[in-house]
Amino acid sequence: MNDRVRKAGPFLKLGNHPRLRKYTALLQQDLSATYSRDLHKWLIVAPIGGVLTGLLITLIAEIILKWMWPHFLSFFLLHPLLMIPGLAAGFLIAGLLMQYLTPDPDEHSTEEIIRSYHEHHGDIRMRPFIPKLAAAIATVGFGGSAALEGPSIYGGGALGSWLWAKLKWLRMEPRDRRIMLISGAAAGMGAVFRAPLTGIVFALEMPYKDDLAHEALLPSLIASVVAYATLASFLGTQPLFNFAGGTTFSGNQLLWAALLGLGCGLVTMVFDRAYRRVREFMVGLRVAHWIKMTAGGILTGLCGWAFLRMFPGHLVPIGPNYEAVGGILQHAHGTIELLAFGVVKLVATTFTLGFGGISAMFVPLFLTGGSFGAAFAQTIGQAHALDLYAAVGMAAFLAGGYKTPLTAVVFVAEATGGHSYIIPALIGAAVAYAVSGEVSVSGDQRVHETVKVAELWRIPVSEVMQRQVISVDARSTLREFSRSVGAHQLHAAYPVSADGRPVGIIAMRSLGQVPPEKWDEVHVADLAERGVTRVPPDCALYEALRILTDQRGQHMLLVTSPAGKLEGILTKTDLLSALHATGKPASESHSPRQDTASAVP
Repeated sequence: MNDRVRKAGPFLKLGNHPRLRKYTALLQQDLSATYSRDLHKWLIVAPIGGVLTGLLITLIAEIILKWMWPHFLSFFLLHPLLMIPGLAAGFLIAGLLMQYLTPDPDEHSTEEIIRSYHEHHGDIRMRPFIPKLAAAIATVGFGGSAALEGPSIYGGGALGSWLWAKLKWLRMEPRDRRIMLISGAAAGMGAVFRAPLTGIVFALEMPYKDDLAHEALLPSLIASVVAYATLASFLGTQPLFNFAGGTTFSGNQLLWAALLGLGCGLVTMVFDRAYRRVREFMVGLRVAHWIKMTAGGILTGLCGWAFLRMFPGHLVPIGPNYEAVGGILQHAHGTIELLAFGVVKLVATTFTLGFGGISAMFVPLFLTGGSFGAAFAQTIGQAHALDLYAAVGMAAFLAGGYKTPLTAVVFVAEATGGHSYIIPALIGAAVAYAVSGEVSVSGDQRVHETVKVAELWRIPVSEVMQRQVISVDARSTLREFSRSVGAHQLHAAYPVSADGRPVGIIAMRSLGQVPPEKWDEVHVADLAERGVTRVPPDCALYEALRILTDQRGQHMLLVTSPAGKLEGILTKTDLLSALHATGKPASESHSPRQDTASAVP
């Protein structure tokens, strides 16, 4: 034993060397900073969400692409006129499901995910989960001009939100629900298109027109890859749309790509506005949802029938239309036919989704751009590079329609196998994105994230609230109030107390509701607003901001102790001050306020 100690002596001395101990401590600090983002949590949660989403999307893909649409497509090609009653029946089923089994038939698919991310902290109600998926399957499987990305994004996002509630024992924070919502949507997108990178980028771009949901990057990456691997184990790994894919392109072709992007950007700008107006009109139309959807099914069927009447063949602008990509690229079609296909596809999509169909228009935009790109190639005498211009058109339409330029380029590269077209596609997408402006097919996308919500979740109200508050006695008359408080303090509203307890607030403008000659008869309690929200001192600033924003007309929040004692107040002005343009988090740039109640705009 003594020999062992003697032999280890030099190592023990080395381990106790001051400089080595100093560097060891620094290394521990660096490792703690590197892994301070709860990576262990996401390494558990994200794979679970990815597997569940992958299994769900596999089931949906099998139902629609194997058991439903191929049979309906064969039947419709033999009997084109029966498209009209066939789609009407499918849309009727979807409309009835949404009308009677969901709380809001107009809330579904990608729009519900975006709205939940911005307004409901990632909370998705799971009771209508199955009816919404069934309605989406009916919409797409019977031939609606949409594809599988709608139910896939919704299904993955809803599962992510649901998992947050089930895995709270992993120390899940409130803001983690939004992250899990986005990572679930990324998993759904990555799986359905067998393009995990597309799923990641789309989920990060989806909530905004000019920003990214950075907070969800890591879990989205993990969930998307796992969901893709899960689906691929059942359905294979081959790209959905296999392009021939050249290896080179000329400078002239890059200029043509920019011109094509310009044209696609202008078309998507017009389409986005037209679609949004149709959608808004149909949502506001006071007619039963199933009636609106049945009408949409009839009109969508008419689009398919009319196109086949004009251009007999196997190319039809309805249904998931995965087979149409090969039809456009591998078979000869006239320029007029290709342009007509794109236009009719957009019209059919408007009838399908604008009238309440349950899905999204990622593939419709993708296909329209491909047909326009192929027509453009033939028009300028570049038919030998038809694949290239089809890829550029696809990326340009996605960038202009959904305001997701990065997703557009990545999707073209992954889903088509045409990696050599990334640079021309990027040029076309950038031009289309810039030309189409801020208009988007999604009414719930926001331009950018103005406040970094991650910081607001970390800051308690107690750090920003006003502590020295002028309170008004509820028994005071309006005359006493105006003389004692209102005449000396230029504030818009004041807390009202009774027996030492807050009961509400009174706004200075409320004095105008009572004639001055009656101010001696009316008491402050008579005009006090009693429905003021109370929050504890440890309430997160983000939650306080949500309350002040959601409840219009509310001047302030009352910060009270568990015993009901008023400890301070919080106004929108205080929140803005906490987020001063120094770029620092409020916890670094603000100390607790010690001033009196400030005026509220």
